[in-house]
Amino acid sequence: MSDAVARDEQKFKLWITVLSIAIPVAVAVLFGVNLRELGLNVKPLTFLPPIYASINGLTAVLLVGAILAIKKGNRKLHERLIKFALVCSSLFLVMYVAYHMTSDSTPYGGEGAMRYVYFFILISHIVLSVVIIPFVLVTYTRALLGKFNAHKKIARIAFPLWLYVAITGVVVYLMISPYYV
Repeated sequence: MSDAVARDEQKFKLWITVLSIAIPVAVAVLFGVNLRELGLNVKPLTFLPPIYASINGLTAVLLVGAILAIKKGNRKLHERLIKFALVCSSLFLVMYVAYHMTSDSTPYGGEGAMRYVYFFILISHIVLSVVIIPFVLVTYTRALLGKFNAHKKIARIAFPLWLYVAITGVVVYLMISPYYV
């Protein structure tokens, strides 16, 4: 490995660490801030949940497409689809936080076994959405550095986790959507 690649890798490691901590902390802090409760005259962004759920669904489709592209040897298409999936995941996050900063949380109204199913899916989705951040960033940076064997090794972990988070985001929305006011 050249000195330049080693320096780049160290820079990436620092940024991956910072982002892997800062993103969940920022989301947790902002999730607890309701702009309307602070007295700001902000309209609730109640139109966002179906949009960000759709973006999660699109992310899942992009991830599957990216895997199919790389299995067919189309590295350029794979790269484009992954970049688009990263943009979609980022858009989801911004919209999700914006919604929760302007709207009251919606409690799940289901009963019985479905309540347990919903909370299992929700909690696993939330936990894995935090866990996936460094996996995705490391996978992406290894590709940027041309370390494709290392990229492929971690992508085998990152892909199913990211796909699970994208799909369960849609499932959580579908399960709670009847209870939106």
